[in-house]
Amino acid sequence: MVDVTEKKPVYREAVAEGVIRLKPETLRLIKEGKVEKGDVLEVTRAAVAMAVKKTSELLPLCHPIPVTHVETSFDFPSDDELRLTVKVKTVAQTGVEMEALTGVAVGLLNVWDMVKKYEKDAEGQYPDTRIEYIRVVSKVKTSPSSP
Repeated sequence: MVDVTEKKPVYREAVAEGVIRLKPETLRLIKEGKVEKGDVLEVTRAAVAMAVKKTSELLPLCHPIPVTHVETSFDFPSDDELRLTVKVKTVAQTGVEMEALTGVAVGLLNVWDMVKKYEKDAEGQYPDTRIEYIRVVSKVKTSPSSP
């Protein structure tokens, strides 16, 4: 781990996003709330929050930090993709980029898990399903002299 002992806690936030590509019919089921396993978007919100809080348990060199807020949003940029955006906030000695990225990755995996029944082809494969473009969109660090 990086030694952050001498660093002062400051406000930090990070925003990450990623996309899952699904069949248009599957996206319709998600939007209409007709997925057999339940409300995909609400269950994914819970999965994201859980993942964010567990990041330091999953990534061995991440510091455990006090997460003060997790915001999850969804949009549908095309007829075959769902984009998940996660914003994480803290006041800590180190940033929250890995927490935001972990939230996105686990959130998209949760979507896949909840809809895999609709995505399989006749051979049980997933030719149209893929997770893409997981990235940090932005990060903020407010210096100690700022309000």
